[in-house]
Amino acid sequence: MQSFTQDLWVFGYGSLMWRPGFEFEERREARLYGYHRGFCVYSHVHRGTPEKPGLVFGLDRGGACRGAAFRVPAKKAAETYAYLQAREQVTSVYLDVIRPVKLLGSGERVEALCFIVDRAHAQYAGKLGFEDQARLISAGQGQSGANPDYLKGTVEHLREMGIRDAHLEALWHAVSQRLP
Repeated sequence: MQSFTQDLWVFGYGSLMWRPGFEFEERREARLYGYHRGFCVYSHVHRGTPEKPGLVFGLDRGGACRGAAFRVPAKKAAETYAYLQAREQVTSVYLDVIRPVKLLGSGERVEALCFIVDRAHAQYAGKLGFEDQARLISAGQGQSGANPDYLKGTVEHLREMGIRDAHLEALWHAVSQRLP
């Protein structure tokens, strides 16, 4: 297990924003530059299976991403890191890297743990068309539940943060129309 001597910042951009699953002392809205939130990962565990994959977010190259940064005290950092490895790295589709993020409001920059999609991984979906995204998300079901719930939770949380993402809003509308 990795050891930490200082607080750990964790950047969330999907379900980590609204269901972090770990204790933290501070949560701040933040922006990561150089990466964007995209449905670019075939989910084989949490929101789908290898036979019937779902689709989840990854941080992919280019642009910027607004999300949430969580500050975990140093005494809980190793435990939190281990939890995140078990949760996010089930199939090793992400690269866990430290990147600077800007805390919104104060403008302060902190180094945060980020889960960047590994473009060389077999589960990297790349940039799928709208209909393919809607089809995969509508049908996805995995250990963490229904794929539509993942999209809905993210859209709702972004709205709470004052973020209206036209693509995700349209995608949620298309997916919700396909649900029984």
